[in-house]
Amino acid sequence: MATLLSQPQRRPPLLRQAIKIRRRRVRDLQDPLAPKAQEIEPPSHHLSPEERALLYEEALYTVLHRLGQPEPNHVREASDLLRYLQEAFHMEPEEHRQMLQQVQKLEKPIFCLKATVKQAKGILGKDVSALSFPSSQDSVTPTACWALSRGWARREAALGPGTGRRLWEFEDINTSSFHLDMWDMDAVESVRQKLGELTDLHGLRRIFKEARKDKGQDDFLGNVVLRLQDLRCREDQWYRLEPCTETYPDRGQCHLQLQLIHKRRAPKASRSQPSYTVHLHLLQQLVSHEVTRHQAGSTSWDGSLSPQAATILFLHATQKDLSDFHQSMAQWLAYSRLYQSLEFPSSCLLHPITSIEYQWIQGRLKGEQLEELATSFSNLLAYGLSLIRKFRSVFPLSVSDSPARLQSLLRVLVQMCKMKAFGELCPDSPPLPHLVTEMLRTGTVEWFHLKQQHHQPMVQGMLEAGKALLSLVQDIIGDLHQCRHTWSKIFQNTLKIDLFSMAFLELQWLVAKRVQDHTAAVVGSPVSPEMGESLFQLYVSLKELCQLGPGPAERDGVLALDGFHRWFQPAIPSWLQKTYSVALARVQRAVQMDELVPLGELTKHSTSAVDLSTCFAQISHTARQLDWPDPEEAFMITVKFVEDTCRLALVYCSLIKARARELSVGQKDQGQAANMLCVVVNDMEQLRLVIGKLPTQLAWEALEQRVGAVLEQGQLQNTLHAQLQGALAGLGHEIRTGVRTLAEQLEAGIARHIQKLVGVKESVLPEDAILPLMKFLEVKLCYMNTNLVQENFSSLLTLLWTHTLAVLMEVAASQRSCPLASSRLKIALQNLEICFYAEGCGLPPAALHTTTFQALQRDLELQAASSRELIQKYFCSRIQQQAETASEELGAVTVKASYRASEQKLRVELLSASSLLPLDSNGSSDPFVQLTLEPRHEFPELAPRETQKHKKDLHPLFDETFEFLVPAEPCQKDGACLLLTVLDHDTLGADDLEGEAFLPLRSVPGLTGAEEPGEVPQTRLPLTYPALNGDPILQLLESRKGDREAQVFVRLRRQRAKQASHHAPRPGR
Repeated sequence: MATLLSQPQRRPPLLRQAIKIRRRRVRDLQDPLAPKAQEIEPPSHHLSPEERALLYEEALYTVLHRLGQPEPNHVREASDLLRYLQEAFHMEPEEHRQMLQQVQKLEKPIFCLKATVKQAKGILGKDVSALSFPSSQDSVTPTACWALSRGWARREAALGPGTGRRLWEFEDINTSSFHLDMWDMDAVESVRQKLGELTDLHGLRRIFKEARKDKGQDDFLGNVVLRLQDLRCREDQWYRLEPCTETYPDRGQCHLQLQLIHKRRAPKASRSQPSYTVHLHLLQQLVSHEVTRHQAGSTSWDGSLSPQAATILFLHATQKDLSDFHQSMAQWLAYSRLYQSLEFPSSCLLHPITSIEYQWIQGRLKGEQLEELATSFSNLLAYGLSLIRKFRSVFPLSVSDSPARLQSLLRVLVQMCKMKAFGELCPDSPPLPHLVTEMLRTGTVEWFHLKQQHHQPMVQGMLEAGKALLSLVQDIIGDLHQCRHTWSKIFQNTLKIDLFSMAFLELQWLVAKRVQDHTAAVVGSPVSPEMGESLFQLYVSLKELCQLGPGPAERDGVLALDGFHRWFQPAIPSWLQKTYSVALARVQRAVQMDELVPLGELTKHSTSAVDLSTCFAQISHTARQLDWPDPEEAFMITVKFVEDTCRLALVYCSLIKARARELSVGQKDQGQAANMLCVVVNDMEQLRLVIGKLPTQLAWEALEQRVGAVLEQGQLQNTLHAQLQGALAGLGHEIRTGVRTLAEQLEAGIARHIQKLVGVKESVLPEDAILPLMKFLEVKLCYMNTNLVQENFSSLLTLLWTHTLAVLMEVAASQRSCPLASSRLKIALQNLEICFYAEGCGLPPAALHTTTFQALQRDLELQAASSRELIQKYFCSRIQQQAETASEELGAVTVKASYRASEQKLRVELLSASSLLPLDSNGSSDPFVQLTLEPRHEFPELAPRETQKHKKDLHPLFDETFEFLVPAEPCQKDGACLLLTVLDHDTLGADDLEGEAFLPLRSVPGLTGAEEPGEVPQTRLPLTYPALNGDPILQLLESRKGDREAQVFVRLRRQRAKQASHHAPRPGR
């Protein structure tokens, strides 16, 4: 393919989209005491009146002699462009009219068309070798012939390795046309050469055709005809080659660059100054106007030119035939100068930097142009460094886009310093990171001195100086936070500079000197409360400042602020006293304003408890702020904090009780007084919860780890925990006293209702008799539950439960002989248990089932029972005693018992007795056994049976069988048993008791099953005695004087107990 090599085509220099910017005017941030830094005076972009007039003339001339069709985004009407120029140059209407008339009288320029043939493709093959390849371009050596209008001034350009570029002058664009013919240049060749290129018959036909042509006659390939009035100022596109005949309509394409330019422009500026210089001044003027116009509208210029400005600059560059490189250079010079005096985004500088770097060839510029470019580099670098030195005020974070603006500036400086042009024109410039680091260090020191001067107090004094120093330190902390979170990231990402570390090291040295001087002057005399508060705030701020810095393992050396806490050591007593005094005053004020009303349904304490919690939280916060580094001194400070907190708690208890008494004076409503007492108790409980959190709030565990190597083992526990436990014990006593007072108000009512319970008529059911008591408790306990917190309500329930059990015990003791009253008391106890348990919301079972409760429950269970039920219970207890007895010191009996259900017979085989006690004077006994089915009311028709009497035999072998005709049902009841009474027969007196044995009938084989018993096992039963000290069931039966059955049973059992007491076994038998 035949191609044309030419300069690469670049787009018109358009500004890239930039961020909005509002740069504040840079104030002088230098400390008057610091050495003066070199100030950079930015070059002025303003023109003298004469220069402005010449430039205005040039701009008007450009608009008036506009050529070609407008670009799509450009302004079409000349009047709009003239109006814009008048506004941009600040011309008065009359002055504008005169200048316009003057320009209209100037001689017109010579209009020219600059045409460049760059490339062709797809052209028709005409040579012999192309017969088989009609679309091939390699076999054609094309030439282009062009002309304007009707004159065919043939100008040839070989479309091979070079570029065809021509310039034509024309007068009237409306009647002029551009003509381009493309030919295949034929060289004179011999027939032998052509036959060597022959490929087919079509090629042979081409040989015969060429034979008829003149030697050297070229072949026509196609043409392009363009009317100039249809062209834009710049055209760069492919045009279709038109054929003369329709034989081969597709002739290919030709790539053309067309430009309508001026020659011999009449304005003085065009005749006296270089084109790029005039364009530079025009660009500066229009951009300055764009920035100023946006500022007047309270908006920031985003870097985009208006359509009018873009149109004028495009026309001027095209008419002056200004190259892309010179346009980029003019744009760089204009923008870099304007940036140093006007407000617009620095990102607008990136496009000309990139364009210059891409097209940079040092030899294409003259000496003064190279010097001008080098100066622009140096000036912008110096100006950018001056902004970086003062970045805290030039790019304040109060403006949202400040970080983006600073980052954009750094990017511009980095890109500029990387340019080949910068390296060649400014070879002695130090590395940019080094320059920026020095500016940041200098700017940080200047900023510190400025802040110090800003906080200088109007009135000289130590207190004012301390406040000023505190404000300075707080400003430094805020600045370091900004450096860490915002600025340092920008400098690190762009230049690998750690701004935060550098700023911290510089500022901490400056702060340390001033703080040390201030504390040395203050602590030499007694510290006033105001001065102590100022020193404490300064101490806390310095702690925060040091925490921002690197840790000990990350430091290169010692910091000036290391050990700064020692400077404040003399002020510690005043800090602790101030903390306690403020807290005490706050507690007193809170109690005095408290009306002892709950804050809400869920919050049952009053306002003073909330204030007290806040007060204690403030004390803990102060302790955490202090966080004294020295372990031993930190322990003593914590001891003081705990001591003051516990003292405040006890003071609060006294004050809140006094407040309750004060509000109760003249109060007739007892309910209101109870309400206030509930609130007081709740406040104390809330205080106890707050006090209990002291170990966590004051970080005792961490303190113990710190002081472990300094204090003796257990000293912290013995000191701090002893203080805490003492305070909690005092609070517990106060709470119990308050709850005890509330309980006393209810105990009388409970006792009264229990006393009334036993006096209700016998016709009233027990369930109905206890209703008044339960209703009383329901009302009172619901009230207390509503007004007390859970802990205090549980304490109240415990006291009331203990009191209620005591009252029931007393009443039950007085009603032992009355089963009806005892039954009511029993039912009352059951319902009271349910009431105080409250489905798990009241007392737990362990607190309810006390020893007193269990004893009362047993007593009432017995007292409420009938005499027969008591007798039945008596035998149940004797059966239990029999089962638990393993010793045979009284002897034992052996029996076999079975039951035949088919005959309803109980068969008892009394086999023997052994190891009986000798009850006669002769050292022996005459034993026999009496068999009785008990209790007698269950077996009234069965008389007792007896065995034969055996003389002088302590191991009698009875071997006797007895049968009892008895149904199975009574035998299966509780307490049903076979009583075996072993007696010593006396002829003259009453028989003596050897012992008793109880065989439970439930265990007799055959009684529970339908099958007849098989082999019946022997049962050996140790003999037992009745209780020597009396049985509670017997005592209860004895108290029922009107019950004959009870009296008979008691008399028999007393007789047996009396007999047993006469023959109690001696120890060791």
